[in-house]
Amino acid sequence: MEIKRYGAGERMSQMVVAGGFAFIAGQVADDTSLDVAGQTRQILDKLDRLLEEAKLDKRHIVSASIWLADHRSFADMNRIWDAWVPKGDAPARACVESKLAFPQYTVEIAAIAAIAAAF
Repeated sequence: MEIKRYGAGERMSQMVVAGGFAFIAGQVADDTSLDVAGQTRQILDKLDRLLEEAKLDKRHIVSASIWLADHRSFADMNRIWDAWVPKGDAPARACVESKLAFPQYTVEIAAIAAIAAAF
């Protein structure tokens, strides 16, 4: 099986394509001065760019995991998420409140995308 790594570093890769799937590492915002909506928007833009590198788009996402630093920001994050997710192509999703690695992050999102639609 071929394994292709994107944005590979010492500790992790930003995305790994293997076995018919693209596994996208947890993404956080670059501008941590933004509120949860702004950070979510930046993260979704990163997901779009990573998927594009593998010649995929958000319609290929089959699973997403979202970590919120504060559950009270759920509605604000969802407002951005709902506008981004293609109608009729929403992935399976989990969203939890969690202490993130650094306090300036309000949200982190990881995803898995399918390469082939033939199941």
